[in-house]
Amino acid sequence: MLKGKQRAYLRSIANTLKPITQIGKEGVTESFLEQLDDMLRTKEIVKVTILESAGLDAKETANYICEKLRAEFVQSIGYKFTIYKKNIKNPKIIFPGHEMAKAKKRDNNTTKKGKPTKRSSR
Repeated sequence: MLKGKQRAYLRSIANTLKPITQIGKEGVTESFLEQLDDMLRTKEIVKVTILESAGLDAKETANYICEKLRAEFVQSIGYKFTIYKKNIKNPKIIFPGHEMAKAKKRDNNTTKKGKPTKRSSR
């Protein structure tokens, strides 16, 4: 489950994305779900367009797809929607504040306050 700030961050990423796939007259098929799942594994975030001739509601379709693929719904605007699925093995999107902690480099010749130690003057 995404939190509000995470969803907002994903929306900011999705703002620059162009739709990758389309849903046509046939609707959501098994082959479409397989292709979308492969795309989500590689890209983690995908924008999809629903053609007007399909006659599907974007939000309902997105929720159905998210349920089938165990993905997260990000947003829906008009006939387009965006979904996200985290790649556990090789994550591409790292949320702000979730970066890996870096070990501090410590110089043995200075104290914690930055003053030279007695050993360094010998």
